[in-house]
Amino acid sequence: MNFLRWFVTNVMKLGLHIMCRIDAPDLNKIPVRGPLIVYGNHTGSIEVPVLYGEIYPRPLTGWAKVESWDNWFLNFIFTLWGGIPLHRGEADLAALKKALAALKQGYIFGLSPEGTRNKTGQLIRAKSGIVLLALQADVPLLPVAHWGGENFSANLKKLKRTDFHIRVGEPFKIRTNGVRVTAEMRQEIADEMMYRLAALLPEEYRGEYSDLSKARENYLKSVGTQYIASQQIRT
Repeated sequence: MNFLRWFVTNVMKLGLHIMCRIDAPDLNKIPVRGPLIVYGNHTGSIEVPVLYGEIYPRPLTGWAKVESWDNWFLNFIFTLWGGIPLHRGEADLAALKKALAALKQGYIFGLSPEGTRNKTGQLIRAKSGIVLLALQADVPLLPVAHWGGENFSANLKKLKRTDFHIRVGEPFKIRTNGVRVTAEMRQEIADEMMYRLAALLPEEYRGEYSDLSKARENYLKSVGTQYIASQQIRT
């Protein structure tokens, strides 16, 4: 399985580098070890294989809608990569437990707070599920924004390469100072997190979070460079 994962991932990465010009100048901000929740925007299907290929061999997993396993190809890929099936629209405690277990094993856990694709490329309002996971896991979070991938299908039909841009933010943790976290507070925290993500994107992609003057960080605390240095940053 390890050899098959290595082979498939590297073939895929080679193919994506042929079809795309990948611009990712600060991937060195992603630590090479230790549990981490990476969250980003969701514009289509290409960002998952691109980001997986760029981060590999760092262990990485994430949620995917359970219906994906009905497709033979997605079933093969998500099973190979250790994806976690998620029943959307309900409290899927089994999926949550698997995510927490992966983080305890030192995995990166990737997800999109939007919960679905933003077909225009512009951010839509986040759902608060990521906050529940982050509070229970108590691990750092890292925003990773990307753009350009929404043009992949159209460019492919024209045999044109796609410019795929990736930008990495700064790590932080959620701090509630012992206050009971309500549903309203979870949404507020999710919005604070999304403003950090929006700041990494060009203005035309910020959508729901376009007005950065509304950004607040009442519940976010930067981890800082000491954490990054302790995680043996890749060179």
